Amino acid sequence: MKKTCMILAVILSGLISCGGDKLAQESLITVDVTENYPKKEFILQDIMDVEYIPLVSTDSFITRGKLMDVGKNILILSNTREGDILIFDRTTGQGLKAINHRGQGAEEYLMLINVILDEANGELFANDGPSSKIQVYDMDGNFKRTLQYRKGAFVSNIYNYDKDHLLCQDTYAPENTDSKHSFFLLSKQDGTIENIQIPYEEKISTVIVKKVGDMVYGNAPRNSLITPVQDKWILTEPSTDTIYMSGSHGDLHPFMVRTPSVRTMDPEIFLFPGVLTSRYYFLQAVKKECDFEKNQDMPKTDLVFDKQENRIYQYTVYNKDFNKRIEDMSARCINGETAFYVTLEANELVEAYKKGRLDGPLKVIATKLNEEDNPVIMIVKPKK
Repeated sequence: MKKTCMILAVILSGLISCGGDKLAQESLITVDVTENYPKKEFILQDIMDVEYIPLVSTDSFITRGKLMDVGKNILILSNTREGDILIFDRTTGQGLKAINHRGQGAEEYLMLINVILDEANGELFANDGPSSKIQVYDMDGNFKRTLQYRKGAFVSNIYNYDKDHLLCQDTYAPENTDSKHSFFLLSKQDGTIENIQIPYEEKISTVIVKKVGDMVYGNAPRNSLITPVQDKWILTEPSTDTIYMSGSHGDLHPFMVRTPSVRTMDPEIFLFPGVLTSRYYFLQAVKKECDFEKNQDMPKTDLVFDKQENRIYQYTVYNKDFNKRIEDMSARCINGETAFYVTLEANELVEAYKKGRLDGPLKVIATKLNEEDNPVIMIVKPKK
């Protein structure tokens, strides 16, 4: 496979945008990941638009609600273990198409890591991590072609970058020492790779691997290193202190700086951007430590930068329709239009309704649910 290297212009003196985008015109933000910031609470519906989609249950469309991508009129979900790709109508929640090509054949996949929708070209890109390849299908599930990326790469996230490319994240791990670049563009047609070069002194892995007795355990932050926002991309290279913004023309600008330097910390604390709105930047600081014997995850601190106040807070967000804390503001963003999603299990909603804990449209939806129904997908979008 031909591999080329895309050298992106790094402008260190400030943020300059050819298109005059507000995000790219603002001054560089500095976040101290060790600071004990004051606390602030939000109601989700005050800062985001919320859409509930109850997925209709039929024998052919049973899902645990893992949302892969959101289109204008459809939702793409998967049952990863079974290899199902399920297409639902976004308005009615009706199942439209069930696709399954799990197997070891040339036109199949072993495991679905991501499924990306390209509505303009009517194609689905199924990322088969164990095989280091992406299988391309049409909307009816017919095989079209295979895109092979570098062997040994752990491509944990892919996005629909433009009409010709996918933007891919290669997660660096101790056993994946060949991963020099965390990001690359992959041609949708022939799999040609263009590496995105972000400067760093020494590669730092976010992954912890530890042997306890006869067992080998691993853990890593669940945050994505890529955050889509409008027509731009926030790229977080954990090995450097600067978080960058990439425009649609391949330009690269510093967006945010974390302190202290990650290279001076032991254990490291990483900073990951999440949902970005016109006023708020939601972030998460993750400390690289965990207790495998107690099955504890890496410690996290939820942060938000308020652009209007020019201040940073620790935050908590609540859903007013379901008096429950939202923990996904720093999770993987779906695409430039959809910030994130939450899977609301039917049995949980039925129980909450009986206890009088629901309100608004979610309360109405719960009156029509049975405990064994498919989940309700909550899609969260920045307010216009």
